[in-house]
Amino acid sequence: MGVPARRLPVSEVRRAQITSATIAVLARRGFAGTSYDAICRQAGLSSKRLISYHFADKEELLATVARVVREEEAAFVRRAASGVSGVRERLSAYIRGRLDFAAARPERVRALRQIVCNTSETGSDGWPAELFAEGQREGAFRAFDAEVMSAALRGSIEALALSDDPRAGADELVRAFDLATRPF
Repeated sequence: MGVPARRLPVSEVRRAQITSATIAVLARRGFAGTSYDAICRQAGLSSKRLISYHFADKEELLATVARVVREEEAAFVRRAASGVSGVRERLSAYIRGRLDFAAARPERVRALRQIVCNTSETGSDGWPAELFAEGQREGAFRAFDAEVMSAALRGSIEALALSDDPRAGADELVRAFDLATRPF
């Protein structure tokens, strides 16, 4: 006899439904076009009060969307980097993982970009800076400002992630950051 599947409480299911609808609306209509009315239509909700019941305000809703997308992307990148050893190889896996996520889930990337560009939410995940610092400690990377290099990498990935084919530039981006970080 199998273990019965865990049933989510109705409130969790409704929050997930609203979050998913918000992602779709943000991706399609942009920040300015993301209203409670548009989210209700996308989610098939009968009233905006259902959103207000589950989220204190639009700020909480958008913060939840940002957290959900970041968690999904982080899991995607962790899978891409699993079993990879060495900081240079992990850097390559990080770049490819982020771009593979963008290719697989473009609506999530567009929604997160709308939130980051229009609210106080940040797009930073911190992982590249930690990886750069680790590589410098091990002597695999040259001396450079890890935060600056991390910002450059995130900006490059975000530019490619929003393109029609995020994976198209992956090889070039991996090569560029491999060369930029090599010890002299």
